[in-house]
Amino acid sequence: MNQRPPAGRGEGSVSAFCSRARCCCCCFRQHERFGEMKSTAGRQGGGGSAAAAPGDRGQLGSSSSCRSIEMQHDEEGDITQKGYEKKRSKLIGAYFPQTPGMDPSMGQERRTPVTPSSSSRYNRRRSSGSRDERYRSDVHTEAVQAALAKHKERKMAVPMPSKRRSLVVQTSMDAYTPPDTSSGSEGEGQGDEDVGDGEEEDGGGGGGTSSSREGSISMEHWISRAVHSSTTTTSSTASSSSSSTRSGGSGAAAGRLADVLAQHVHISAQHHLRHHRHHHRHKTENHSAPPDVTGCTNNTANTTADGIQVERGPPGGGGGSAAQRQTPKYGNAELMETGDGVPVSSRVSAKIQQLVNTLKRPKRPPLREFFVDDFEELLEVQQPDPNLPKAEGAQMAAMRGEQLGVVTNWPPSLEAALQRWGTISPKAPCLTTMDTNGKPLYVLTYGKLWSRSVKVAYNLLHKLGTKQEPLVRPGDRVALVFPNNDPGAFMTAFYGCLLAEVVPVPIEVPLTRKDAGSQQIGFLLGSCGVTVALTSDACHKGLPKTPTGEIPQFKGWPKVLWFVPESKHLSKPPRDWFPQIKDANQDTAYIEYKTCKDGGVLGVTVTRTAMLTHCQALTQSCSYTEAETIVNVLDFKKDVGLWHAVLTSVMNMMHVVSIPYALMKVNPLSWIQKVCQFKAKVACVKSRDMHWALVAHRDQRDVNLSSLRMLVVADGSNPWSISSCDAFLNVFQTKGLRPEVICPCASSPEALTVAIRRPLEEGATPPSRGVLSMPGLSHGVIRVDSEEKLSVLTLQDVGSVMPGALMCVVKVEGVPQLCKTDEIGEMCVCTVATGTSYYGLAGMTKNTFEVFPVSNNGTPISEFPFTRTGLLGFIGPAGLIFVAGKMDGLMVVGGRRHNADDIVATALAVEPMKFVYRGRIAVFSITVLHDERIVVVAEQRPDSTEEDSFQWMSRVLQAIDSIHQVGVYCLALVPSNTLPKTPLGGIHLSEAKQLFLEGALHPCNVLMCPHTCVTNLPKPRQKQPEIGPASVMVGNLVSGKRIAQASGRDLGQIEDNDQFLFLSEVLQWRAQTTPDHVLYTLLNSRGAIASSLTCVQLHKRAEKIAAVLSERGHLQDGDHVALVYPPGIDLIAAFYGCLYAGCVPITVRPPHPQNIATTLPTVKMIVEVSRSVCVMTTQLICKLLRSKEALAAVDLRTWPPVIDTDDLPKKKPPLLYKPSNPDTLAYLDFSVSTTGMLAGVKMSHTATSAFCRSIKLQCELYPSREVAICLDPYCGLGFVLWCLCSVYSGHQSILIPPSELEVNPALWLSAVSQYKVRDTFCSYSVMELCTKGLGLQTDSLKSRGVDLSRVRTCVVVAEERPRIALTQSFSKLFKDLGLHPRAVSTSFGCRVNLAICLQPHRLGKLADQGTSGPDPTTVFVDMRALRHDRVRLVERGSPHSLPLMESGKILPGVRIIIANPETKGPMGESHLGEIWVHSGHNASGYFTVYGDEVLQSDHFSSRLSFGDTQTVWARTGYLGFLRRTELTDASGERHDALYVVGALEEAMELRGMRYHPIDIETSVIRTHKSITECAVFTWTNLLVVVVELDGSEHEALDLVPLVTNVVLEEHYLIVGVVVVVDIGVIPINSRGEKQRMHLRDGFLADQLDPIYVAYNM
Repeated sequence: MNQRPPAGRGEGSVSAFCSRARCCCCCFRQHERFGEMKSTAGRQGGGGSAAAAPGDRGQLGSSSSCRSIEMQHDEEGDITQKGYEKKRSKLIGAYFPQTPGMDPSMGQERRTPVTPSSSSRYNRRRSSGSRDERYRSDVHTEAVQAALAKHKERKMAVPMPSKRRSLVVQTSMDAYTPPDTSSGSEGEGQGDEDVGDGEEEDGGGGGGTSSSREGSISMEHWISRAVHSSTTTTSSTASSSSSSTRSGGSGAAAGRLADVLAQHVHISAQHHLRHHRHHHRHKTENHSAPPDVTGCTNNTANTTADGIQVERGPPGGGGGSAAQRQTPKYGNAELMETGDGVPVSSRVSAKIQQLVNTLKRPKRPPLREFFVDDFEELLEVQQPDPNLPKAEGAQMAAMRGEQLGVVTNWPPSLEAALQRWGTISPKAPCLTTMDTNGKPLYVLTYGKLWSRSVKVAYNLLHKLGTKQEPLVRPGDRVALVFPNNDPGAFMTAFYGCLLAEVVPVPIEVPLTRKDAGSQQIGFLLGSCGVTVALTSDACHKGLPKTPTGEIPQFKGWPKVLWFVPESKHLSKPPRDWFPQIKDANQDTAYIEYKTCKDGGVLGVTVTRTAMLTHCQALTQSCSYTEAETIVNVLDFKKDVGLWHAVLTSVMNMMHVVSIPYALMKVNPLSWIQKVCQFKAKVACVKSRDMHWALVAHRDQRDVNLSSLRMLVVADGSNPWSISSCDAFLNVFQTKGLRPEVICPCASSPEALTVAIRRPLEEGATPPSRGVLSMPGLSHGVIRVDSEEKLSVLTLQDVGSVMPGALMCVVKVEGVPQLCKTDEIGEMCVCTVATGTSYYGLAGMTKNTFEVFPVSNNGTPISEFPFTRTGLLGFIGPAGLIFVAGKMDGLMVVGGRRHNADDIVATALAVEPMKFVYRGRIAVFSITVLHDERIVVVAEQRPDSTEEDSFQWMSRVLQAIDSIHQVGVYCLALVPSNTLPKTPLGGIHLSEAKQLFLEGALHPCNVLMCPHTCVTNLPKPRQKQPEIGPASVMVGNLVSGKRIAQASGRDLGQIEDNDQFLFLSEVLQWRAQTTPDHVLYTLLNSRGAIASSLTCVQLHKRAEKIAAVLSERGHLQDGDHVALVYPPGIDLIAAFYGCLYAGCVPITVRPPHPQNIATTLPTVKMIVEVSRSVCVMTTQLICKLLRSKEALAAVDLRTWPPVIDTDDLPKKKPPLLYKPSNPDTLAYLDFSVSTTGMLAGVKMSHTATSAFCRSIKLQCELYPSREVAICLDPYCGLGFVLWCLCSVYSGHQSILIPPSELEVNPALWLSAVSQYKVRDTFCSYSVMELCTKGLGLQTDSLKSRGVDLSRVRTCVVVAEERPRIALTQSFSKLFKDLGLHPRAVSTSFGCRVNLAICLQPHRLGKLADQGTSGPDPTTVFVDMRALRHDRVRLVERGSPHSLPLMESGKILPGVRIIIANPETKGPMGESHLGEIWVHSGHNASGYFTVYGDEVLQSDHFSSRLSFGDTQTVWARTGYLGFLRRTELTDASGERHDALYVVGALEEAMELRGMRYHPIDIETSVIRTHKSITECAVFTWTNLLVVVVELDGSEHEALDLVPLVTNVVLEEHYLIVGVVVVVDIGVIPINSRGEKQRMHLRDGFLADQLDPIYVAYNM
């Protein structure tokens, strides 16, 4: 031990005291650090070497393949112990706390050296345990525990998810299923019902441990050392055959003498240190600094680029600072700071901080990254690492089995054998079936089997259908549906079919109509053309029935006739009728079903010749002789159980004792008792059965297994079966079980038996073991492991090739080339005795079933096809076959292969019994972002707490990371018994995967680790310097592209009302010239006219209000007045009253009576920030302000004087105020932006008039027109249309308050129809209300006469990117009511300019009516290019395409240019930039209290840095682009379309790229039907996704993986936090825009009351 073996040489890698066999527990990866050989049970001592003598069976490969390759070390030559310790301590010094002043190397040297004395002392202390010390495998668990210990040193801080209380309580209660009491002892009850037999679960250990407590203290000890318990707990690791993700059988491991154990254990104490070093070496070298968290690029160079936006608070100023301090909180009126001023104490931010810290840790070495083309964001492609292990051996030759001997008395066919035994020894027992008490239920003799089968054959051919039209003809397929406890009926039916030359298709009994796999089975039956199903009486009675007593058609099944072939129901064949007994031929004998990885079911056809030859090969390999007794625990309907206990047994007239699954549940020892009772020579079992027997075993005196000459282990090819075999041998060797009796075999549905270990003569050399390096295996190469690794896999051989077969191993991917001797590949066999095809699938048979292996030079090695077995492995020394896994369980992650079984084993090793329910764990991979990602789903025990589960999850992640060096993408826990089951109780893997992907698995805990697993994100963007002024500008070209600029038409000649500079003058002029012309009509919720105003009425009311202001309010010119009115006529009158009095009005939305606490503070804030000297309002609102709730929210004394305008005095003011300067303030417009900023802009008289004029021209508004307006009248274009335009243009406005639509959603559309309105304006929230509220009522609206055919324009007023999906669904929905699809368009405005674009009406004969404007155009842009601020048009439907709708036609008098927001240079047309606007109606600046105008001044007066540097522009703060379209407008000009992409301050800069929240939200909302709304924001560079759940709280956790997947897949971003909340939590402003920053503040202050918060690792 003192000398480390030199790397690269095989000899000496086994320490002397280690030659003793050790094995790994059922499910634990052997973490042996010693190459090992199995020696005979009694032998001990002597150092075997991994490269034993050439002839020795224990040799593994030639010296080249056995070279022990040091994976992460490249030290040359020898290294002394001292040098080694020194080097090691240097490497891992960084990870261990050092005592000051102590030499780092000392720490290691002070450990007790391993000397015999110390070990024996250790031994005494330990072995006081008890007998089961012997059969416990420490190995795997030890490795897992060592790996975990290593992680403990660098405490992994994983923030626990937050869960709503109700969710926690419910899951544990609902999930609780009382344990099955049918079982004898509670412990193996753990395994019952979940462990079926058959392929379905490869293994799984018994569950037993709890039972063990009842009996022996020793067991107690075993359990308490969860470290070693390992297998006992796999309990029912059942899994669907579709993917062998189950840990194979089990048994606490065995085979070691106490002192060896002691030494071993002592050494293992240093395990984790060593591993620590090797594990870390490759991690640390690459990182000088921790990489940026969110970048996840693992590339330190990029952190600066990524870190640009640590956290954007709202831009300062602009009302911001005041607003910041006063944004109302979520559910109460306390004020809290927004933006950066988040209270740090809040729980959420602490958790996020913890997450950020965790993520800052260096991860795996970064992959090489590259770009091909600017646009193509290529995902990083893993470059092969030159240091990876490569196969170095010679090309492997195909291996030929022994000659298949022709024995003279072998029957020419199985039917002939049956006839022979049925006639010459009719009394010989063929089958004994046990009942659940272990008593023989019936004995079927060969005579009975023969006569009954003949009867079945006759009835099948002659008694179904009519004489002329028989239902079944020879060659037809029929289904055999028999339960597991009735092998007799099955055998009779099976042989009856063979005699009738009908093809049986044995399948499982469908449990319910919607049984997970039965639908796929139905498809198989359909494709086989099955019309008849044979079943037993009992089973027929148990099938689900319709009320009329018929058996319903199962989902996916063809219509079948159920037929019970039991003697009492059958007619006797006539004397002269005999089945024709032919020699075996190429006709199909039977079809065996096989479940694939994706859950599909295929039928493998087996011909009569293949069936017979296979029986002969088994007879020869197993040396079967007549009248031997064989005990069978396996499923007799398929696979090994069918081949040995139904087919080969009849060929050799053997006696089968069948143990049903139900009996195994009650008494796991039953099969051993039957072996003793019947002195059976052979037993067929799975690892699970051995494991259960161990768990239930209590020193039975009468057990004697000396009669056994062969114990066939059906799943011996599962890497984990070795531990069960060892443990079993260890306990039962004293009961007469000989080591050479254990015969593992490997099989597959396609190739039948692939290999089986022959029963040895006594004293022959025991079989060999392979201790292989797991990292080597993940690269597909075989490396006998050096003693130093934690991660190894110990394999046992499955014997040699079958007689008469030729076997080779071919590469898994690409051309089926022969592997090298030290390479893992798929095994293929060429023999008569295999399946011939997938039934009815010629193409699949050609491509995947059969294969023509080729040698290095590309020549086929045989002219006959080989059959693929689906098993991965290699041919070892002496022609022994080793299987390392299945193709189905293979997951290729980042170019490395991992086996699902192995990962299950590691997960189970973590604290098996305490946590996982009956060991039920499913492991599968899903493809996200062009790579497979590993998902682990485990059922948790009903009594486990949140803390338990979270701790278990973190430990599993660490164990898998250390042992397999692969990250788990998602770890989910579901309540016990909720994973879908196969008919035999295993986990139905593909169904589980399907549920996971559909979001229907309903886990109770989820941990996603995308940050650690996803290493192939695209390279972060490095910002390129933009074109500077020095670049040559030719005309209007920037860098070869047209400069992006456009303008609306000229304002044209002045009309009569346009000479007035002031709106107040326009109103007076209208009151004189057209006094009775109605300007405004207000509708109530029933659609009736609530009130209306003519020109003169409005003028008179405005005069009265002006009088009140000057008298009661004593206001001066220019004083500010807050107007707090509900939408309506009072608001309009008050506005003009202010203008008449020379005051500056500010319209404010009144507080909501049901929600005063949150809405009133906003009102108060606007009143304060706008410096209003008085508030005008209605009596009702006055009362509201004095109510108890209002006083609790805002102190009444802090309000300025409040004037109510309900009863006005009769007098007029002395004279109306006429402003002297048109540039003075007309009104202030306050609005909350989507980022939660309250900003007020100043509108001068000039701008106001210019604005109205521009709209009048664009929309062609004249006194004769009527316009319906369903908008909030408090800010922006909504206010202008509601209050100003009618007065300016003289048209009638029909006012519909949007709040009334909540009562009557049809109000707006009915009004439009009733008043035959041609132009209407609405907001997105109104449109959404109509789409959702009236979706199903279009017919009833039609019948009420609602007709929208006259509508020429329906404009959505918005300050955001057009919501194309909403406008389209609105158009489609109301097309039936006559709405023209081209009528719907949008407008665009912002704070600096309240309306930049507005689409005018475009219907009718456009040009004739002189209307301006083509249709709004929609383009599709590449979302990936957009992230780089480039615009690339793509075809509709191309990947990553994003539809964008034009925002309307640019208003007259408006000029637009697209500028670079950073450099302020003009941009070309193909670039995304900030929209800058120059127009007469731009606002003149922000209105703020503290005069922070400086900060924002450039918003209103920016100049380009080069090009046209004279024009003064206002910056909108929105990103967009211009496109010159092919369309022309009325004047013949080409039409320039403006596309708004999103707000600059909302855009998130992640990984150097610009993302718009709406794009991510759209993807998220699409992923699951229960997500009704979504909002995203960033916090400390983590992406936070908040989703509103419309469904039961149990669906909350389903959303976490789906949200993470879709954002990765479509946006190449890793979600940091997923928050699931109730409907209505995401705050929305009056325009229906999400207030993401409010949401962020609420989240960080922990005010959202979320259902679930998941922190992705």
